[in-house]
Amino acid sequence: MKESAQKEEEYAAFIGIDWGDKKHDICLKAADSEKLELSVVEHSPQALSAWAEALRKRFAGRSVAVCLETQRGPIVSALLEHDIFVLFPINAQSLARYRQAWSPNGAKDDPTDAQLALDVLLKHTEKLRPLRRQSAPMRTLSRLVEDRRRLVGDRVRITNRLIAALKAYYPQVLDWFDDKNTRVFCDFLERWPTLEQARKARKTTLQSFFHDHNVRRSECIEARVTSIKGATALTKDSGVITPARLLVESLIPQLKALLAAIENYDKEIDAICCKLPDFKVFRSFPSAGTVYAPRLLAAFGEDRERFKSAADIQRYGGVAPVTERSGKQHWVHWRFKSSTFLRQTFVEWAGLSIPRSYWAGEFYKRQRAGGATHQAALRAIAFKWVRILFRCWRDGTTYDESRYLKTLKTRHSPLISGEQIHAHSS
Repeated sequence: MKESAQKEEEYAAFIGIDWGDKKHDICLKAADSEKLELSVVEHSPQALSAWAEALRKRFAGRSVAVCLETQRGPIVSALLEHDIFVLFPINAQSLARYRQAWSPNGAKDDPTDAQLALDVLLKHTEKLRPLRRQSAPMRTLSRLVEDRRRLVGDRVRITNRLIAALKAYYPQVLDWFDDKNTRVFCDFLERWPTLEQARKARKTTLQSFFHDHNVRRSECIEARVTSIKGATALTKDSGVITPARLLVESLIPQLKALLAAIENYDKEIDAICCKLPDFKVFRSFPSAGTVYAPRLLAAFGEDRERFKSAADIQRYGGVAPVTERSGKQHWVHWRFKSSTFLRQTFVEWAGLSIPRSYWAGEFYKRQRAGGATHQAALRAIAFKWVRILFRCWRDGTTYDESRYLKTLKTRHSPLISGEQIHAHSS
């Protein structure tokens, strides 16, 4: 009774929402009533605003607790425009299993999901964490780094399709350029999409092209020109060349557009990071650079209450293994239910840190020598890095490799020796 009275005092009403693209199913319970009120709100700014203002008037501006299956998106943005709402996001899989517990026959409909969300909110409030809105620059950064990663994935897919098409009729061009996702590579193919056209180009024309694209090493230019003039066609079959050339000509503009978009994202991300004081913490880590420092910052955020310990973010980021026990059986596997983007952030950066961090390199060697796969070793390094990241983020201090190596020596870590510390510190 005491807990119930406390809830009633804190919130005027409790709402479960099953959101959708066109409409949202609502299940509301006022704090001073046992009655459940079911309704539907159209997904439009006008309808959501009118619904929120009606609740504000009805409950005299008191707070209303809302439980829904997402922590961002149009519905969240719309609700956060009204200060009466306190949002409690719930994992969609958790709600689905809650539904299965009471509907083992698999029955599902939207109003029932809204009612289930309300039931979770009322009975398990202590297990839910209210959504705390971060600053506008931090929220912007979080979206930008995720969207940029998707664009990079698109760039990789387009580049792979381009390479496959070129191998069919024009493989020499792949040897002339080390990096395929560059503007010079795209411009070259736009101008000379076949070997025959490239061979007909004058030597001075080719040299001018490379000079215009900031290729300054004369020996590199000369080697390329010589290779172009002496190349032998893989095939002269128009049935192979024509469709492959058309595909290449179609993919090149897409790749150039992606390269330009990623460049624009990098500029915007860099401008926003300058406004965030914690950026210097993550920029201090080896190999974090301009790509992974913003991603690490977005992963941790600016709310120091968000993660109580390093273990919280290790689990949240998917680098903490999962232990399962049943009877006499015991097994450990990687964490399936986690953010793919966060796992990529930690694991990809851990891989880049190996040649730049002495202890990370030694740890990787020991993991591989012990039989771990490459990916398992990277996850293990990421697991250790997160603990260091958390400590620096919590204290607002930058990372110092020499200081950490001395700490390892004090703890008699097998990764380090006195001579190696001295060499690294100097």
